[in-house]
Amino acid sequence: MNKIKFAIEIGGAYTKIYVKDEGFALCEPTLISAEPTPQGYKIIGLGKQAKEMLGKTNDSVEVFSPIVNGKINNYEYLKQLLIYYFDQLGVKKKVDSCMVLVNCGLAREDKDNFISIMHDIGFKEVILIPTIICSAIGVGKNISSTKTNLLVNIGGANTDIAVINMNSIVKGATLGIGGRAVDVAIANAIAYNHGIVLGIGSCEKLKIEVGSLYKNDSLNMEITGVDIDSKIPRSYIISSNDLLEVLEPFFEEIIRTIDVTITSLPPEISTDIINTGVIFTGGMSKINGLESYLRKNFKYPFKIVDDAENVSILGVGKLLDDRVLLKKILENI
Repeated sequence: MNKIKFAIEIGGAYTKIYVKDEGFALCEPTLISAEPTPQGYKIIGLGKQAKEMLGKTNDSVEVFSPIVNGKINNYEYLKQLLIYYFDQLGVKKKVDSCMVLVNCGLAREDKDNFISIMHDIGFKEVILIPTIICSAIGVGKNISSTKTNLLVNIGGANTDIAVINMNSIVKGATLGIGGRAVDVAIANAIAYNHGIVLGIGSCEKLKIEVGSLYKNDSLNMEITGVDIDSKIPRSYIISSNDLLEVLEPFFEEIIRTIDVTITSLPPEISTDIINTGVIFTGGMSKINGLESYLRKNFKYPFKIVDDAENVSILGVGKLLDDRVLLKKILENI
């Protein structure tokens, strides 16, 4: 195993890159904008540029993520996006090595796609590692211990739930729901309940600023969309209660899967989890009111970590400096 300089987390919402001895180097939306031409679709925006175009272009321009449910949905577009990002960081083609964070439930074929695309953009050696293990390292857990930890990483495209001890995943599951699914559900709910069509970018802003799991929260925000019937712009005040019906089923499904995971474990392992608690990471764990919601609806002790959206990429940064631990992990995955 050669010295690894780069680590990348290609999320459904954001792509993050860590550079050894330099730190957290890049965080940009995993988005591409393209428009049709006689020769085919032409890329007109990458990353932040593409996000700025959400809802602000003509109907022929598409803004999309080449990652869907943690898998590569469009190989060539993702390849161009990654080349754009790594060119900013001075990758030495065919010399540098890279570690790629992936979901714990990813199929072999999908893992091979990540390896292939990283080779295609110029990396000599590519190593895949579960995102959830990096999250555990990022929050300071000793994953080499026999003591078991259960982590829940609620990301942009997926939610990973994994039981970890002795440098490996004892049991893991990946749910195909994350922050992007919530954005789409918010758009659908507002269209159905209020007759207004909103762009996904506006729904993401609503989720961040108004989304809450507190019942009768007083947060609200004025939005402007297109009236379904008249096709003209219309404004409306959206409250936290308008979004609660979207958020609750999302977290109910996550809690149900955690319950199923824990009850399927041997008693010795489930006892460890009850004693140490469940750790929540990922951007969606920052939703307002989650701690109160879990206290009422979740029967296990838990902790929502600080800087939840970045613990995975910071954890892999620690791993780049610990070749002994990395070797042990790679022997067990």
